[in-house]
Order: sequence, then structure tokens, then C-alpha cells
Amino acid sequence: MRLGQELKRLGRHSAVYGLGGLVSRILATVLLPLYTHYLPPGSYGRVEIVTAATAVLAIVLQLGISSAFFRFYFDAKEQREKLTVIRTSFWFTMLMSTVGLALGLIFAGPIAHVLGLGGDVNLVRAGAVGLWAQTNYQQLTALFRVEERSGQYAIASVANVLITVAAMVLFVASFHWGAVGLVVGNFTGTLVVYVVLLAYRYEQLGLEFDRGLFRKMQHFGMPLVPSALALWTINFVDREFIVHYKTAAEVGVYSAAVKIAGVITFVMVAFRTAWPAFAYSIEDDRDAKRTYSFVLTYLLTFTSWVALALGALAPWWVQLLTDPRYQRAEKGVALLAFAGAVYAGYVVLAIGSGRARKTQLNWVVTGIGALVNVGLNFWLVPRYGMVGAAIATAAAYVVLFVGMTLYAQRVYPVAYQWRRIVTCVGVAVGLTVAARAADLPLAPSFLLVLAYPLVLAALGFYLPAERQRLRRLVPIFSK
Repeated sequence: MRLGQELKRLGRHSAVYGLGGLVSRILATVLLPLYTHYLPPGSYGRVEIVTAATAVLAIVLQLGISSAFFRFYFDAKEQREKLTVIRTSFWFTMLMSTVGLALGLIFAGPIAHVLGLGGDVNLVRAGAVGLWAQTNYQQLTALFRVEERSGQYAIASVANVLITVAAMVLFVASFHWGAVGLVVGNFTGTLVVYVVLLAYRYEQLGLEFDRGLFRKMQHFGMPLVPSALALWTINFVDREFIVHYKTAAEVGVYSAAVKIAGVITFVMVAFRTAWPAFAYSIEDDRDAKRTYSFVLTYLLTFTSWVALALGALAPWWVQLLTDPRYQRAEKGVALLAFAGAVYAGYVVLAIGSGRARKTQLNWVVTGIGALVNVGLNFWLVPRYGMVGAAIATAAAYVVLFVGMTLYAQRVYPVAYQWRRIVTCVGVAVGLTVAARAADLPLAPSFLLVLAYPLVLAALGFYLPAERQRLRRLVPIFSK
């Protein structure tokens, strides 16, 4: 298949997958003033701590099976073999998530104490139910992804988001349940849609568990568990450092910065949802390597432009979307946005080890990144608070990108377009620094964002074929 067709397929599925994320992002952004009005920074910070804890438990409980599912589904050639992969993954996920739910309900008190939640056991119990719902929901919706039925996936996602938002508004604004209401509302839509999906997938979910297949999936997936835990460390451990060295209120302000920079996350959720199935479905290695090369360049160009828009305009985004108590969040937005852009590149690079079935050393790369993150948090958070945490996150993702480049290129060499990659990221960083270091007003900052593709053109970034397409689409490029 031609490169253009492959990229269009990836783009089409990413766009459709992103529909649910787009609705979620828009509603989350619109409702952020509501949450910050009803929840003081301390309560909002506790919600983030519970979210972080459930994320790490989900990684441990799944034991890498969720990642192995994609690889083994596409390795299976017969429909019967694919069905065995589906059932084995489903029942393992159901068992382990139920174990997590039981532990959360039984030991809610001690867990609340360890997490520094002020004895709020109901918050822990709500998080345990959310963990069960989200883990099982993700396994079922993964079927839509491997089947490349992005439309059905989007329908489930949008339904989930709409029910969830209605529930959160009800529990937080009407019932005044505070932090617990936000967590309970967050998993309500997931539970409802999961029950519907169970009925929809009933015939595929027979009582079958292949131990031999499970052992093979574990061999592939288990090395990814410490890798995923290291990524979690980079993503969430900074909250623990902030609450320890500063206050829960500082965590709340930092979380607001994370939410605003999370526009990058929306892009990544859409891309990551489509990426594994797309990347593994290309059978010819030469086609795969050429496609991966262009995907990395285009993805980094797009995410860098989004990061520029977030970073250069950070003061006005924060002012628009939050309560005045959260205004300091602007200081972390740019760093976190570019961290997300760099992570986008890491996701593309990491597929190489999965395609080569050499995931055993992924944890070394992510482990080094996590150690850098923890070390910088120890050093920077006591001095600079949330800004120090943002610096640590950005630095860790750069380490991840460089480390995975070295490892993936050894096990699955791809001719990536490094000059263009350095150009697109470097220009975005430079324009962001120019806007914020000079403390430019809104209008010139906005103009710098718009100038990004023009600066790339001046630096010879575009290939001849790309310039021709741009001339047809945008008259200014024909000059």
C-alpha cells in the first residue's frame, strides 16, 4: 500500500477515535471553572492523588496483557485463534480487576492514610470501583481498535463522556459530594457503557482461557510492566513530591496546569488509540519502516505547534479556564505541553521493539527516565514547587526519547528524518521562549503561533511534494 494511503488510514482512524476525546476535552475545559469553583485546591489535589494511585494499580494488575493483546491478535491468522486471544485477555482482566476492587474496599482506611488523603476512606472506595470499571472497559473497547471499527469506538466513547459529565455535574454541583462526587461521577459513564458492551460482545466472551497462549502473552507483556510503572512515575509521582514538600493546594494548582497542557494528551489519546493496531497491521517491513519515519516527523510537527499555542498563550488560557486562585498554573503549562509533544515521539519510537518482539529492555529506558524524574523532583520541588515538577517531567521525557531512539534503532532500525525533527521541535521551543521571556501581550504572542509553519518554510523544512500540496491548499506558500 502506498505511503499516502497508509497515512490517510492512520489519520482517519485517529480523527474518529479522537471524537470521544474531543468531546471529553471540550466538556472538561468548559467544566473546569465549575470544578475549581466547587472544589478548593486541596480537594482537587486529593482527586489527582487517587487518580494517580488507580493508574499504577491498573498497570500492575494487568501484567502487560493489555499490550500483548494487540501483538497477538494480529499474529493470529485464523478467526478461531483471534477469538482465543480475546477470551483469554478478557477473563484475565476481569479476574485481576476484581482482586483490585476487593483490596481497595477492604483496606480503604490504611490506603487513605498512606496516600495522605486525611482519612477519606470513601474517596479510596470510589477509586477502587473506578479502577475496576476502567480496566474492564478498556479491554472491551480494545476489540473495536483491533477490528479498526473506529466509528463504534467513538460512539461508545462519546456516550461514556456524556453520561460521565452529567453525573459529575450532578454529584459535585447539586449533591455537593466534593472530591468523592468527582471520582464517582468519573466512573459512572464507564460502568453504564461497559454493561452495554458486555451485552453487545456476549457471543465473543465465552468461557475459554488458553494457558499456553497466556504464558506467551506474559512473556511479551511482563517486561512492559516495569516500563509502564516507570512511565507512571514520570506522569504522577510529582504530585506526591509537591504534597510532601509543599501543600495539597499546590498540587491543585499544578493539576490545573496539567489539565490545560492536556490538550496534547487529547492528541495523544487519539493517536495512541489508533497507533498499535495500525503499526502492527502493516505486514511488509519496508513499508512499515518508511511509514514510521514519516509518522514521527508529522506527529512531532503537529504536537510541537499545539505545544507552542499552549505555551505562548499560557497566561490567557489559565485566566480563561480557571478561578483566580489557580493563576500561577501558567508557569507550568509550556513545560508540560512540550513534555507531551516529546512523549508523542517516544510512542512512535517504542513500536519498533514491539514489532521486533524485543520488549525485554524497554524497562531500562523508562527506568532511567523515571530515575531522572525522581532525582530532579527531589532537587527542584523544595525550591521551586510546581515549576520544579514541570521541569523534572520535561527533562524525563527528553531522556525517554533519546533512550528509546538508541534502543529501538538497535533492534528495529528505521531511517527517521532527524534534521526535520530537530527543526520542527526547535522552532516551536524558540518561539515559545520568545513570547514568554519577553512577556509579550496577547496579540504578538498569537502572531508568533501563527508564524510557525512560515518559519519552518523559511528553514527549508518541507519536502518538494509537501510544498506542492501546501501551495494548492494555502496560497501564501506559493509566493
